[in-house]
Amino acid sequence: MKVKALSRSTAEYTRETTSDIQRLPRNINPELHPFERAREYKRALNSAKLERMFAKPFLASLSGHIDGIYTMAKNPWDLDSVITGSGDGEVRVWSLSSQSTVWRAPEAHRGIVKGVCNIPGGKTDRFMSVATDKLAKVWSRTESAYADDGVTPEPIATYSGKGAFSGIDHHRNRPLFATSSSTVEIWDVDRSEPITNLTWGADTINTVRMNQTEVNVLASCGTDRSIILYDLRTSSPLAKLVMTLSTNAIAWNPMEAFTFATANEDHNVYMFDMRRMDHANNVLKDHVSAVMDVDYSPTGQELVSGSYDRTVRLWDASSGHSRDIYHAKRMQRVFCVKYAMDNNYILSGSDDSNLRLWRARASERMGAKSNRERAAMEYSEKLKDRYKYVPEVRKVLHQRNVPKAIKKAAQTKRIMTKSRKTREENLRKHSKPGSNPRVPERKKAILGVTNK
Repeated sequence: MKVKALSRSTAEYTRETTSDIQRLPRNINPELHPFERAREYKRALNSAKLERMFAKPFLASLSGHIDGIYTMAKNPWDLDSVITGSGDGEVRVWSLSSQSTVWRAPEAHRGIVKGVCNIPGGKTDRFMSVATDKLAKVWSRTESAYADDGVTPEPIATYSGKGAFSGIDHHRNRPLFATSSSTVEIWDVDRSEPITNLTWGADTINTVRMNQTEVNVLASCGTDRSIILYDLRTSSPLAKLVMTLSTNAIAWNPMEAFTFATANEDHNVYMFDMRRMDHANNVLKDHVSAVMDVDYSPTGQELVSGSYDRTVRLWDASSGHSRDIYHAKRMQRVFCVKYAMDNNYILSGSDDSNLRLWRARASERMGAKSNRERAAMEYSEKLKDRYKYVPEVRKVLHQRNVPKAIKKAAQTKRIMTKSRKTREENLRKHSKPGSNPRVPERKKAILGVTNK
């Protein structure tokens, strides 16, 4: 015999707090809710307005350097620390939680510090720095001895190069590091001379980056507008990509071994697949001046870039335009940017000698959230995503107040782009059919690719 019984759980109707509203049963039959879509749209519009209302991305400005910050490195094994190098040769280690300097070397180098990197291994706090004084030095917060003044630490090891260094990066799990100057040099930490010299036509190498996933591959970019990939196993180049303008920085995707992004002088960020570099996977366009640095988020789904136009932009890797723009009244040219390892913060170093800390999501608030808060936030995000193409919601989500100079430069850039496209169309219209084919935007900046 089958018996049907009505059940009612007290947990479904008990209020979480005394000031909470009474929970009532709700019939979800759509015939009883004819205005459900209108209510959803209104909630999406309100959510979008609240997001922009509470958007306060700037957190702190860390001062201490007396010259511009031109290089920065994050520690994958320590979320709290970040290393910076400035134009006067000073190297500092910062604590983000206390927003203060925890270690400094005032005269680490006699020239501009061009690169810093951490030495892998969670049990060591060693890191390296290079500068235009042709020296690469190894430092440690705990092992470095101090001079008589008690302020200037002594390096643990020093390596001397033949030319001014422009960048450095360490291998993920081997005692090797790569430096860039007139050539790319591979060093063993136990030897005073480089064990391998890698070159392919560039006069000066701007930077070098080792792949932390496919650990035998590294990339460099030079002043001859080239991007060169090398293989450590054969100590030889793999491929060479030549672009219309030079590249300032390279960042490897931490989740996709073959994908990397480049910061270019033509105001764009290009994403490439190293297996097929005859076209870019994506072109990120919004900056109005040269892009100086780029970095991936730990998830590999987002990027951050810093530009000579005094702005920091955040990008979704799958879209072509920035999802947000950060700027400050006193912030000058941005030379280095990093995504924090917890995916919640952005770091930027600029020419005004300040290290700035930003939220990765401008309206997000940190701290513990109750289940109801989390559910309400997820519901709001889903509503905004569902109605993001509706004109009113889209306008609220995309509207940004930018400095007058940037707005004017963007308008000028749009006019120039439109004129160029009109000229190309007129030339194509009055030429022999097929003599002027359309070039995809992802191939325009690429002059040639050579594989070995």
